[in-house]
Amino acid sequence: MAGPPGCWLVHQHFERFLIGADPRDTNHLFEQMYRASMFYGRKGLPVAVISVIDLALWDLLGKIRNEPVYKLIGGATKDRIDFYCTGPDAAAAKAMGFWGAKVPLPYCPEEGHVGLKKNIEFLRKHRESVGPDFPLMVDCYMSLNVSYTIEIAKKCEDLDINWWEECLSPDDTDGFEQIKRAHPTLKFTTGEHEYSRYGFRKLIEGRNLDIIQPDVMWLGGMTELLKVAAMAAAYDIPVVPHASGPYSYHFVVSQPNTPFQEYLANSPDGKSVLPVFGDLFLDEPIPTNGFLTTKDLDKPGFGLTLNPVARAKLIPSAYLLSPPPSQGLSPPPSKGLSPPTPPLSGKRLKGKEVMSEEE
Repeated sequence: MAGPPGCWLVHQHFERFLIGADPRDTNHLFEQMYRASMFYGRKGLPVAVISVIDLALWDLLGKIRNEPVYKLIGGATKDRIDFYCTGPDAAAAKAMGFWGAKVPLPYCPEEGHVGLKKNIEFLRKHRESVGPDFPLMVDCYMSLNVSYTIEIAKKCEDLDINWWEECLSPDDTDGFEQIKRAHPTLKFTTGEHEYSRYGFRKLIEGRNLDIIQPDVMWLGGMTELLKVAAMAAAYDIPVVPHASGPYSYHFVVSQPNTPFQEYLANSPDGKSVLPVFGDLFLDEPIPTNGFLTTKDLDKPGFGLTLNPVARAKLIPSAYLLSPPPSQGLSPPPSKGLSPPTPPLSGKRLKGKEVMSEEE
């Protein structure tokens, strides 16, 4: 997901810690990459790049030891993983066998009372489509503020919303405290856009969140997610990872405080179950009737095989990894000094015609 900047970071910075290293030293390698990138990283893209490298190391370890990753990080704590579905159609999620559905909140505070009314009507239609007993969650994607969250949660109490997700920026820990104080019996969650154990410490220690939702592909990889999960377990806060397909599944099946997992609807209409990563892998496990079992994960590493067709679609990044070619430009002559010798006429330099002053 980091695109060209991610490729640049891997090859121009992080690979110096990896080439020749022992892949079993996951804690050491994480600390080297994290601390070396601190002045420009700590959150966002650099930590997401570290995450991808870390997941590749865990996949390699599983293949070396001929075991699935979940066996390397504690073994199975459950026989199956139950999924809820995030998508545009709650009724479709129910029909596909998921235990619950999460829908996006379409209007923001800037749209005022009219937008608030439309949000409530939108959620009411979804509640009516699935009935009173099917869990319904709301994804606000960090678009609300404290007062708006308190108001809409109050006006939707009769809809029995299972949780309100990412109402605020993850940095607004005081804001989460205010909305929890206003609605102590309602559930609020966040974490998808937080990074490292340091960021999650602030979210966890206040006890204002009922679930934390780290993304293993963003927060720092499996190595850091295990530290975050241990911290949350000490506060009895469940960890429900954001999406990330099999990379999350191995974590969820191995931890006691991970009750279920998100499936992110990947079909155009949100009404069918497709691989989370599209055609990137040949054998990505996908939930059937809303669940997977440990047998579905019993392959070395993360159990994924790159699709040769997808590999052929990759864009070469060589041009990102070396300095640009010299254009053969010379500085202007200085007063009192002889002018520089012009390039030879009719010669080619780096694929471009170079002309002499006489021409």
